[in-house]
Amino acid sequence: MISIILVEPAVAGNIGAVARVMANFGFSELVLVRPKCAHLDEEAQSRSKHAKEILQKAKVVDKLPDDCTLIGTTSVLGRDFNIPRTPVTPKQLVALVKGKKTNIGLVFGPEGPGLSNKEIEACDFIVTVPTHKAYDSMNLSHSVAIILYELYDAFGTEKINSHQHTPEQAQIKQALKMAKEAIAKLDFKSDEKREVQRLIWKKVVTRLFLTKRELSSVMGFFRKVIGKD
Repeated sequence: MISIILVEPAVAGNIGAVARVMANFGFSELVLVRPKCAHLDEEAQSRSKHAKEILQKAKVVDKLPDDCTLIGTTSVLGRDFNIPRTPVTPKQLVALVKGKKTNIGLVFGPEGPGLSNKEIEACDFIVTVPTHKAYDSMNLSHSVAIILYELYDAFGTEKINSHQHTPEQAQIKQALKMAKEAIAKLDFKSDEKREVQRLIWKKVVTRLFLTKRELSSVMGFFRKVIGKD
C-alpha cells in the first residue's frame, strides 16, 4: 500500500487538491503530519471535488510513521557530497518500488520550505521532479500528480483507456503486407510515386499508434482494394 504523507501543510486548499489528485490515480491513504490548517474546512472540501472521502479518512499524526518505507520528495538538491539529497526521478522511482511487499509512504514537505534535512534523512531515499532551473519549485498538488501518474501508469489496472487494445506485431506485419499488395494493384505515374505511397502507409500503420480496432478497419480497406472482400 502507498500512502501520501503531507508534512505540516499550511493551505487547506492544497490538501483538498492533493486529495483530488489521489482519487484521479486510485490512491486513498492520506496522512497529515502536524497540519497547520483544518483539512476538513470548506476550502479543502471544495478543492477536493469528489474526493471528500479521502479527506474524511485522512490520518492526523505528530511525526513521520516508522512502519513503512519512506520516500521523500524535494526540489532542493545537494551536491555529490550531500548524499541524503541525491534523488531519483519519478520514472526511476517506479523501478525502485516494483515488487516491494512493504508499505510505502510518499512524503511531501510543507509549502515553501519543503522537507528539512532532518526529515530527508529519515527517508529511505528521495525523489525529485526534473523541472526548469529558473523555477524549480512546484505547487504541492502538481508534484503529487506527476509522481502518482508515473506510479499509476506503471501499476494501475483500471485506466480510462483500458478498453483500447494495441495491435499485436503479427497484425501490423499483415497490414503492411496488405498495403503493399493494394499499392501494387493501383496505377501510378512513376515508381517513385508508388514508393512514396508505400512509405506513407508504412508510417500510418506503424507510427500513428492505431488501436487494434482501428488497424482492423484499415486492413478492411486494403481487402477491398485487393479484391479479397
